[in-house]
Amino acid sequence: MTDGPIAQSASDTPTAEPVSSTSFQGPASRYDVLAPPPADGSTRARIGRLTLTHGVVETPQFMPVGTNATVKALDPDDIAATGATIILSNTYHLYLRPGHERIARLGGLHKFMAWDRPILTDSGGFQVVSLGDLRVVDDDGVTFRSHLDGTLHRFTPEVAIGVQEALGADIAVAFDQPVTPSSPRAVVTDATERTHRWAERSLSAHTRSDQALFGIVQGGIEPDLRAASTEFIASLPFDGICLGGLAGDETPAQRDATLDIAVPLLAADPRPRYLMGLGSPADLLEAVHRGVDLFDSVLPARVARNGQLWVPGGRLNLRNQRFLDDPGPVQEDCPCLLCRRFSRAYIAHLFRAKELLAYRLATCHNLTFTLDFMDRIRMSIRSGTFPADMPELRLRAGREIGSEGAEKSA
Repeated sequence: MTDGPIAQSASDTPTAEPVSSTSFQGPASRYDVLAPPPADGSTRARIGRLTLTHGVVETPQFMPVGTNATVKALDPDDIAATGATIILSNTYHLYLRPGHERIARLGGLHKFMAWDRPILTDSGGFQVVSLGDLRVVDDDGVTFRSHLDGTLHRFTPEVAIGVQEALGADIAVAFDQPVTPSSPRAVVTDATERTHRWAERSLSAHTRSDQALFGIVQGGIEPDLRAASTEFIASLPFDGICLGGLAGDETPAQRDATLDIAVPLLAADPRPRYLMGLGSPADLLEAVHRGVDLFDSVLPARVARNGQLWVPGGRLNLRNQRFLDDPGPVQEDCPCLLCRRFSRAYIAHLFRAKELLAYRLATCHNLTFTLDFMDRIRMSIRSGTFPADMPELRLRAGREIGSEGAEKSA
C-alpha cells in the first residue's frame, strides 16, 4: 500500500441519511466526529467520541475481549489499568454458561463482572455458524448443538437480541450469518441476503432504550456484494455499522480492497464503524488509515499466554533461553504491571514453571501495548500529522501486515 491518497470507491454516497456529517444521536448513544479526514485524501482516519450509557469511548479504539465475562487472567482493575475503556463479551458463550437469565437475575452483565465501563456484546452469530456439523442454518435462524455438552439450541434474530437485552450491554449487535471470505460466491450471496433479512428482524426485536444496536455488513470480498450490503445496512436505523466477514482467511490486500469499497460509501455517515476480529498492531494501523473506528480481537491476550510479548519494533518470545538471565524489563517505557515491577528473567521463569501469574502479567503487557498504540494513533490524527507519521507507526507495530509477526532479538 502506498502512503499517498488512499483508493476511493466509485460511489461515495451512502443510502442512509445521517443526522449530520459530524454527529449521530441515537436513543442510547451519541457519536461525534471530532476530527474528520483531511480533504486531500491522504487518509480516511478520523477522531471520534462515542458516548454510551456507562461511559465515553474515544475512537479509534480497541476493545479487549472478555468472552466469558472476563478478559482471561485479568480482574477489572487490571483491565482498566491497561487503558481499556470498553470491552467485548460473547453472547453465545454467556447464553450457554452461566445463562443470560441468571446474569439478568444477578443484576446484569456490568454488575456480574464488576465492570462499570461500556460493554459490547456480539450477536453470537460467528460462534454459532462456526460450529460446522453441529449447526444447521435456515431462513428463520440457526439450530446448533452446544460445544459444552451437545444439547440442542436455536438462535434466531429475536433470540439473539433477547439474550443481549438480558445481558444489558451498552451495545448489542444484530444477528448475522458470517462466512469465510474465501467462500464460493453463491454461499456469500445467500449469507449476505439472509443477514439483511435478519438485520431488519433484529431491529424490530430490539426494545431496550438504554442499549445501542449495531448492524453488520457482510458480502465477503466480492466488490459488488460488499457495496450492496454496506448500502443496505447503512439505510437502516442502526446506531453503528459493523464490518463483518473480515479478519478471516483473506489476505491483507483483500481486506484493504474491501475496506476501500465499504468505507467510502459511509463517508457522509457519522455513525461509528467497527471492524470485527482485528487485533494485531500493524493491521489496526492500516484499518484506521482506511477509516475504521472500533476493533476487537482475542489476539493480544492469546499470544501473551503463549509467551509472545509485543514491544516497539517486534515481539519477544519469552520462552527463548536467552531471557532466563535478562534483568531488564520487557519494555523500558511501558507502564504495565509487568514492566514496572518485574524482569524478563522473572517472566521467562514463570512461563517455564507454568505459573498462572505469567498469563496475568503477559496479558497486562500486550493489552497495554495495544491500547497505548491506539492512543498514539489518536494523537497523531488529532495533530494532523497522521499520514506523515505512518512510517514511524508502522515501525513501532513491528511486523509485516498479516504475518505472524517478526520476532525481536532482544
